[in-house]
Amino acid sequence: MSMTAEGRTAGTLFSDLAEVLADGSIRLPEAVHPMADLLELSAEQVLARFKDSQQADFSRVIQELEDPANPLHRMLHELRAIAAAQPGNPFAQHRLFAPGALQAMFLDLHNHVMEHPVWRHPFFVRVFEGRITQPQLTAFALHYFNQIKNTRQCVALSLGRFSGVMALPYGVLNERISELTQIVLAQLVADEYGVGSHAVEDYPTMGGLFQSTTHIVMYRQLFEGLGVPFEQQDIPMLPGVADNVLTQRLVAGSEEFTPLESLASVGLGMEWGVPEFFSLLLGGMIRFAKEHHVPLTQRHLFVFIAHVRYDVLHAIAVMLVTSFYAREQQDIDAIKNATNTLMAARYGMMTELYRHVFGEDCPALAAIGLDARYHLRDRRIEVALRRARGQVADGTVQDATAYRARQETPYVFAAGV
Repeated sequence: MSMTAEGRTAGTLFSDLAEVLADGSIRLPEAVHPMADLLELSAEQVLARFKDSQQADFSRVIQELEDPANPLHRMLHELRAIAAAQPGNPFAQHRLFAPGALQAMFLDLHNHVMEHPVWRHPFFVRVFEGRITQPQLTAFALHYFNQIKNTRQCVALSLGRFSGVMALPYGVLNERISELTQIVLAQLVADEYGVGSHAVEDYPTMGGLFQSTTHIVMYRQLFEGLGVPFEQQDIPMLPGVADNVLTQRLVAGSEEFTPLESLASVGLGMEWGVPEFFSLLLGGMIRFAKEHHVPLTQRHLFVFIAHVRYDVLHAIAVMLVTSFYAREQQDIDAIKNATNTLMAARYGMMTELYRHVFGEDCPALAAIGLDARYHLRDRRIEVALRRARGQVADGTVQDATAYRARQETPYVFAAGV
């Protein structure tokens, strides 16, 4: 035993994931999680801390935008000056340039997303508390992998919605605004696939390109720790997982949904809650590994560690470009409806995973008294999902024939819709 800088007695390392102190408490190193005391918190405390930290991060970014020395401030004000010289160009009056307006928009949308019950789903809470066996954890890992590997393309689908032929109100700035949106989404795609490079001399070899460390590759490292051989890692989707995958792809890429809804789905809907619930999954797996003497390491859990760190930056960047397209209250309402759609499908997926992994039922979204602000205001997604189900290939979803004919959906609709 030794003494730390804080004067407490150090304990022993549990692999490289955590340190067990003399009093039995567990501390996570900075490389694993920004909250050293993660395993001493309740799920609600984890969610509350992340919500506060995200709001603090965004407030910091807004303050930086207001600093004339900030390069992004200069760029945006150069665009504003161009717009101001063009009669009727609304960019000069954008909320970006109204003190407090961007922050108010962020807080409204952030509170809306983070107060949805999906981030408190019984599955996340149960795993975080360590109430899971190795066969159950393996079953979860296999089926959640279908979510991970099939939604990476949604950002690319959304990126393709922004182009020089789309309708925008900003006149001579239309192309530049679209380009800035593409840049942010392209960075997300590069992060997902691990293929970012700007200089010719830095371009990977063909071997290096095809061996890029994608999020999918990172996830397969979990299977190494759980002892799942490669040939057993790719399995047909559960119907609830397939519904979530299709929902995300539809809102991101289908012409049934607007570019603003697409952008909201891959930014606010897919990014804001990820650090929170991945923290619950990460903490639960560390707790499980310690209690069951399973030799998991940072390498095995790196996909969860990475998402906790990088998705906050993703969410802030997408929030900034989303503001370019949200000019009226009806735009804010459309963003909320899009995120509600994504969160309903995710809740349905986790409910089916709970049933499949634990052999028990938990209440569906429609049975928990969902607040009316999360009810969907139209049925576009219901029609689109049923149509998309009919196109799934044999072998991609469990009992594909029955899935193609399935009529019930995971969404909760507003009265009269």
